[in-house]
Amino acid sequence: MCERCGSEVVRKVKSQWMLKITAYADKLIQDLDGVDYVERVKVSQKNWIGRSEGAEVDFAIKGKEEKLRIYTTRPDTLFGVTYMVVSPEHPIIDRYQSEIGNWEEVIAYREMASKKSDFERTELAKDKTGVAIDGLSAINPVNNQEIPIWISDYVLMTYGTGAIMAVPAHDERDWEFAKKFQLPIVEVVAGSPVSVQEAVYTDVAEGTLVNSDFLNGLSVAEAKKKIIEHLDEKGIGIPKTNFKLRDWVFSRQRYWGEPIPIIQCESCGFVPLEESQLPLELPEVESYMPTDNGESPLAAMTDWVNTSCPVCGKAAKRETDTMPQWAGSSWYFLRYTDPKNTDALASKEALQYWLPVDWYNGGMEHTTLHLLYSRFWHKFLYDEKVVPCPEPYQKRTSHGMILGSNGEKMSKSRGNVVNPDDIVRDYGADTLRTYEMFIGAFDLSASWSEDGVKGCRRFLERVWKLQDFLTKDEGYSADLETKMHQTIKKVDSDFENLKYNTAIAAMMALINDFYKKSAVTRGEFKTLLTLLNPVAPHITEELWERAGFEGKVYQTIWPEYEEAKTIEATVEIAVQVNGKVKATLQVAHDITKEDAIAAGKEAVKDKLNGTVMKEIYVPGRLVNIVVKG
Repeated sequence: MCERCGSEVVRKVKSQWMLKITAYADKLIQDLDGVDYVERVKVSQKNWIGRSEGAEVDFAIKGKEEKLRIYTTRPDTLFGVTYMVVSPEHPIIDRYQSEIGNWEEVIAYREMASKKSDFERTELAKDKTGVAIDGLSAINPVNNQEIPIWISDYVLMTYGTGAIMAVPAHDERDWEFAKKFQLPIVEVVAGSPVSVQEAVYTDVAEGTLVNSDFLNGLSVAEAKKKIIEHLDEKGIGIPKTNFKLRDWVFSRQRYWGEPIPIIQCESCGFVPLEESQLPLELPEVESYMPTDNGESPLAAMTDWVNTSCPVCGKAAKRETDTMPQWAGSSWYFLRYTDPKNTDALASKEALQYWLPVDWYNGGMEHTTLHLLYSRFWHKFLYDEKVVPCPEPYQKRTSHGMILGSNGEKMSKSRGNVVNPDDIVRDYGADTLRTYEMFIGAFDLSASWSEDGVKGCRRFLERVWKLQDFLTKDEGYSADLETKMHQTIKKVDSDFENLKYNTAIAAMMALINDFYKKSAVTRGEFKTLLTLLNPVAPHITEELWERAGFEGKVYQTIWPEYEEAKTIEATVEIAVQVNGKVKATLQVAHDITKEDAIAAGKEAVKDKLNGTVMKEIYVPGRLVNIVVKG
């Protein structure tokens, strides 16, 4: 059902303009090695492209010249194939309509499948459905056994060949299908702890082949190699690299979007618009509501649609589909390098200077398709010698999503949207900025909390009140010098690595120390304001001026730390007797093991009742005395 109007959604076959992204599939994977992307972004790119190696195998249709070609990554399991499944859209169904005894049942099933999305069809948890095709069967090419052909919606026409071989012993979905429809299950990789009739056995990346004729006793790797050689030799299969990626559908049936500059002529076919007539612009109209027949609103704008063929001059029509929003978002950043250039996308000098983009940050929702399309678009431009580098972005990071207080994605329909203007009005812009950075790890999603906002407001109020006990000393106080250098180091590193929440936490801890002694030197205050300025610029600039510091905070030099001064002179360690803490000690950070144990034994000497069996020192953490008796 449509989430907006509630109408039934039905799948229709429609001609579409496509961009051949599949021609770049290998490059899109290989070139990930040369860029600095977080690992999960690289994984999402590779998974969407879905490169796999296997074989295409021909299954003869009994009594026909025609064969059903399937793609499989596991040709070694061919002896375990007990049935085949084709997509409801597979052309073989219509081709043999007159020979299918249960045609009405097949048509009804196809109608039902057309109302499901691809996601719904391939969901693992859903109940398996299907119809056996009465009148058609296949021949397993490795053992010549006759097997039934089914149609089921879990097979998609858009992946592989639209047909699969089913090995129910070693595939969960095939096993569930076979159990429901009482189809044979044959084990071909040994190792299942129970009979494959009772449970599917999928841990077959390695193992030994059984029930597989000339493959028996071979390892999976050996069997794959041998069966592919056998298929090739017999002319019933070939080695094949396959991709889950499909060519990019580039048509939209709506008014907005860049018009596709193609003209259709009855004599010349599809003809591109002459370059001198670009860019082709949308006509200005009062209404751009969708049409009743599913065509683009442009189809009804005859004054714009009717034109002449650029080749023969005869009457012709413009393409009425428009480009997707991905068209502009895939390359617009290139124009920023030279936005006023009227002769080219950008000058070669500007592109050479600015590209690739040093650092691109965005939401995780854009790390698969948007990033993939943008990389593909850029690679095409590189091949056309328009841009100087094969990748658009050298570094790619992703931020998490701020969810509603109920833990769901913010949306008006869920009623959990937070208006930032309201937060600024009630708590101030600095509070909003601080909370957004403090809400959680940069790359993880986090739920909005009004209490969290209030907590950040209280933190900034504590910063403001520091001026009440500001001393005249310009340097760092002796007892906080180490803490100051540690905080500078921590904030410096965390800002660089987008760990804003822990950087703010470090500044909160520093302020606690100021409050404990009810004093903060001008030097300490100046450093704190500089560190906090990127988070809360308004309050820090105001406090900077009130304290009489020169210039502006954002103009001052970033604080530097001395590594030697980040090391604590003393550390607190626990003293344990038989694993239970009995005392704590302040010791030099570089104390020797012998001295630490001696100090620990002295601290708990009244508790050492018995014979000391063992003495343990964990540097900087604890001493443990094991006593018996």
